[in-house]
Amino acid sequence: MAAPLLTLTTDFGREDFHLPRLKAQLLSSQPDLQMVDISHDIPTYDIVRAAFVFTKVWMHFPRGTIHLLSVYDYYQPRGRFLATYHEGHYFIGPDNGIFSLIFGSVPEQTYVLDGYEADTPLSVVYARAVSHLARRKPFHEIGLPATRYTERLAFKPVIGPNYIRGSVVFIDRFDNVTTNITRSLFEEVGEGRGFHLLVKRMTPLDGLSFRYHDVPEGEPLCRFDSDGFLEIAVNLGRAAPLLGIAVEDTVQIEFFSLTS
Repeated sequence: MAAPLLTLTTDFGREDFHLPRLKAQLLSSQPDLQMVDISHDIPTYDIVRAAFVFTKVWMHFPRGTIHLLSVYDYYQPRGRFLATYHEGHYFIGPDNGIFSLIFGSVPEQTYVLDGYEADTPLSVVYARAVSHLARRKPFHEIGLPATRYTERLAFKPVIGPNYIRGSVVFIDRFDNVTTNITRSLFEEVGEGRGFHLLVKRMTPLDGLSFRYHDVPEGEPLCRFDSDGFLEIAVNLGRAAPLLGIAVEDTVQIEFFSLTS
């Protein structure tokens, strides 16, 4: 039997003891774990950023993978922790709304982790749950069925007959800017029309690029990334600081009216 695969997404960073202590506890409970780090650089308590990063990645792992999301764990004095099953994958994390941001709604097969006291260390809570899944124990025995859970609604673009108003949701290490506007929404509202893309005071963009080098070096562009989200970038440059764009800034697409 292949060694169990576990992914880790946290807001722990890498500069203190929290991450190595978690990994040590996980390995003590299940020595044959294969651990893959998705990210430990999520801004503290930022479940929206964590959900966005995680959504880009999790479905590319093989079925049967266990995913641990440890972000904003203590969102209330005694937090609850969930285990859920979706499309052949297992997920463990706090009941703080992150799963509703990832899936749209919390999957039906969701359980509340039990069998620990208020002073049980977080690493022990997670290690017990991961070990349960890694040993292929019946999923329904991991806890009690969740009859309630925290939900968070992701901000969705506002649309009209001739416009889409979205927002910046992520800026990567290259300072490329990702919005929450999808290709499918763009095509549905635009119906093949020309457009202007406006962010703050930058000169409007009026065409889509396929690759970064479709425009001259140093010039801005917009394109759809491999996951179908509209991106603003600068060829061989850094779009966010050059264009003065920050997370949560409004992005407006105005489509040209059809002429008779």
